[in-house]
Amino acid sequence: MSKNIQEPVAKIIPTELTKHNDIRTDNYYWLNERENKEVIAYLEEENKYYQELTAHTKDFQKNLFDEMKARIKEDDSSVPYFYNGYWYLTRFETGKDYPIYTRKKGSLEAAEEILFDCNEMAKGHSYFQLGGLNISDDNTLAAFGVDTVSRREYTIQIKNLETGEILPEKIEKTTGSSTWAADNKSLFYSRKDEQTLRADRIFKHIVGTNVTNDTLIFTEKDETFSTYIYRSKSKKYLIIGSESTLTSEYQILEATNPEGTFKIFQKRTRGLEYSVSHYNNHFYIVTNKDEATNFKLMVTQEDKTAKENWKDLIPHREDVLLEGIDIFKDYLVISERFNGLSHIKIQPWQNPEAAYYLPFNSETFSAYTTTNVDFDTEILRYGYQSLATPSSIIDFNMRTQEKEIKKEQQVLGGTFDKNNYTEERVWATANDGTKIPISLVYKKDLKKDGTNPLLQYAYGSYGSTMEPYFSSIRLSLLDRGFIYAIAHIRGGEDLGRDWYENGKLLHKKNTFTDFIDCSQFLINEKYTSPQHLYAEGGSAGGLLMGVVLNEAPELYNGVIAQVPFVDVVTTMLDDSIPLTTGEYDEWGNPNEKEYYDYMKSYSPYDNVKAQDYPNLYISTGFHDSQVQYWEPAKWIAKLRTLRTNKNLLFLDTNMDAGHGGASGRFEALKEVAKEYAFLLDLEGINK
Repeated sequence: MSKNIQEPVAKIIPTELTKHNDIRTDNYYWLNERENKEVIAYLEEENKYYQELTAHTKDFQKNLFDEMKARIKEDDSSVPYFYNGYWYLTRFETGKDYPIYTRKKGSLEAAEEILFDCNEMAKGHSYFQLGGLNISDDNTLAAFGVDTVSRREYTIQIKNLETGEILPEKIEKTTGSSTWAADNKSLFYSRKDEQTLRADRIFKHIVGTNVTNDTLIFTEKDETFSTYIYRSKSKKYLIIGSESTLTSEYQILEATNPEGTFKIFQKRTRGLEYSVSHYNNHFYIVTNKDEATNFKLMVTQEDKTAKENWKDLIPHREDVLLEGIDIFKDYLVISERFNGLSHIKIQPWQNPEAAYYLPFNSETFSAYTTTNVDFDTEILRYGYQSLATPSSIIDFNMRTQEKEIKKEQQVLGGTFDKNNYTEERVWATANDGTKIPISLVYKKDLKKDGTNPLLQYAYGSYGSTMEPYFSSIRLSLLDRGFIYAIAHIRGGEDLGRDWYENGKLLHKKNTFTDFIDCSQFLINEKYTSPQHLYAEGGSAGGLLMGVVLNEAPELYNGVIAQVPFVDVVTTMLDDSIPLTTGEYDEWGNPNEKEYYDYMKSYSPYDNVKAQDYPNLYISTGFHDSQVQYWEPAKWIAKLRTLRTNKNLLFLDTNMDAGHGGASGRFEALKEVAKEYAFLLDLEGINK
């Protein structure tokens, strides 16, 4: 590796930022000027520096990419599901990056009708995403959304499935999702605010009319809420949802009456969260009403929707999180989480006493209901996987309790055997005595002598649970001697709602100290050592990486931070940035001094200091709408000037992509290959 390559140096232009009589000097504030040629030049210089210093791993990256791609079945297809007279399935063809959406009428033996071939639609675009596919009740029209920029701004169009023609109307700046009324011509959709990208309005479009004449149905004026519209599974109701982090509100209208006026289901009350499902003249409500922290299930008549009419069906339980329900004609299916693991309960409507749980016997598994659009069926479709078990889609007969594995993910290459790997769930003790679960997977016969490379991953925000999931890509690390660990830290909902509450706002630091305590545990138990421990996180998990780097740099040899949210105070004070105001319930509102001071005390960018830092690989997307490219750019510039050692610091900016990275099925693998090559190179592994 050539050491005489000059590190990029970002120009210092001090900007004083004042709030609550506190002055912060930001030397790199100017990097937020997206159109500034000097900004582009700096990002390109960082890219060049990264390319030059990793040139010796280029062939290895390609080998890793080929190896990961070779495990994936290219000519793959989804398990078909039946809906409104048709079987729907999605398939991939060998050598092609994008899905093909198809359907067959009445029977799987019927002729295939191609709805959308995304490979054709993606031609000429460096990024392509199709979303919000939605078919009218008479099966003749399909609404769909397309994003070709990667800013999650979709253009909705309509295809006539009888003629194959795409209608001329284009609805721009939307979320991509839409829903049909029962008249097969009224299409409801949500539109975004152009600056903040918050979904703030619901419109109605009539097929064949000019989009400029679309009717505005609802405006969500509260900047901390976003809005969306969907149709109940029973098909009877159109439902407008409004949601913030802590509060929800719904409005309903019978789908046969698209000209009518939506009526409020239960008006918003700060702190009251609820979601609604319709069945048989009743609404079923999953809610935290009456301090039901872990949520409970209530029921009310469809003409008496205000909360004073709701009655308990499944009461609140201190140790069980009610995650959601699926409603069928004869069965209620309840998704729960206890002791950090997911469980699925089947309850017949006519005989609730005969309820039972699906049996799962691993301790690092993930189980979840999947596509269950058919109302009148006794088949429940669910997914199952673990860290060492490829994902399977299973059809379960709720009456006979027989199950049929419809599909198990194939790992090609002939060498994979799940019995060659060990899965474990261990518990670390946090600094306040709380037990934190860690899910681990590694090759059998591994010795716990402190010499194993270990990659520790976590997210820890927004109540997002990190399930122990299978990844064929990850085998490229495991088969080279790595241990993979998921730390189920506070800020997620892994152990119930309190787990989330104790990792946000003024408890946010628990998220960071939990991760560090998990690392310390893995070192103490001789799974690894600081010379071989690596950490990885993205977005809010990138914030976690930034804090960990500042607080405990001595524990890690290398860190991967993907699209990292690291300039917390400045971003949360800028309400023009997408998502900011809606985030106040997660991070706090820095316009209030208490939250400002707390955020500033952990914000990675504000707390970079003169100390040794581990090797660091940062990736970002120039068009990212959620974490703007300038956060990681400013962060690395500051790290370069303050760190006291000469470890690797890389910023790799994808100049074409946004928050989710590359769009093609295999393009994304190239990004993973870069990360793996970075880790393996630090371990001296090059083949």
